[in-house]
Amino acid sequence: MRVLLETVNKKDNMIKKDLWEYIKQWDTIIIHRHVRPDPDAIGSQCGLKELIRATFPDKDVYAVGTTVDDLEYLDKMDEVTEEKYEQALVIVTDTANIKRIDGEHYKMAKQWIKIDHHPLDDSYGEIEWVNTDASSCCEMIADMWLSYPDEIKMTAKAARLLYAGIVGDTNRFLYDATSPFTMQISAELMRFPFSHTEVNDKMNVIKPQAGKLMGYALDQFTVSEDGVGHIILTKTLLKSLGMDDSETHQVVPMLGKIEGVKVWAVFVEQSDSEFRCRLRSKGPVINEIAQKHGGGGHPLASGTHAKDKEEIGQILKELTEQVKAYK
Repeated sequence: MRVLLETVNKKDNMIKKDLWEYIKQWDTIIIHRHVRPDPDAIGSQCGLKELIRATFPDKDVYAVGTTVDDLEYLDKMDEVTEEKYEQALVIVTDTANIKRIDGEHYKMAKQWIKIDHHPLDDSYGEIEWVNTDASSCCEMIADMWLSYPDEIKMTAKAARLLYAGIVGDTNRFLYDATSPFTMQISAELMRFPFSHTEVNDKMNVIKPQAGKLMGYALDQFTVSEDGVGHIILTKTLLKSLGMDDSETHQVVPMLGKIEGVKVWAVFVEQSDSEFRCRLRSKGPVINEIAQKHGGGGHPLASGTHAKDKEEIGQILKELTEQVKAYK
């Protein structure tokens, strides 16, 4: 089992070794992740914190960022003063570009490390570990542990966090990025005493107003003859339901289940009347379209923004062209 895991990840062994050796050198480590975090962002950030703390009890290790109520079942963020950064190593997980890092004080740190699984966007940090073959950043953190199991100490809390991130970013192992290695990593994490059922149940729970939003989305979602689906969720609608943008993510995977949909987009109006765009695909590559509009992400799961409905129309036009060109 371990031999197979090491063979699959042989090309990353050098960077993992350098990264872990670098971590050993620092007494204060502050871990950031991206804004509007998902389970993989929180799981990789806090899971790495727990691994370092368990292995090096004398180090000061913190996970920082905006608190998200819906994800507090995973972990809570730490409060860190600006002074801490002056002699700290900053590690940023699950974040492709600098502008999406949650927080400002990371700029004060002596040095940075980047750990990410998205296609390379911004290059930053003294060490960059980017593995686009990984299903999630949590898979990468768990991979590092399995590369040095006699040196890095895993705990039940860390295993729970990393498992949750993998489950979240693979949509419960349904996405194409799920590999045999992903399943092996998950099985290793499940050996630790936490309830994977509890984690999955937490991810499945929706609030009553989210159920109403899903009903609205299913009713109003439109699909073109080319298989391009979309819906616009206005701030007026969200206000009437007592919701905000952070709670709309549950709608996205559901719409992909509708027959005939090849790519789809969920546009959420923001307080400044611009739109956050979540783009998904069942085959056609869409991250280049997201990049054209100031966003980015994976080939089949990306995000961007549109300044108005005219730009929404342009994005839908580009998605249609991509679908037509796809074979």
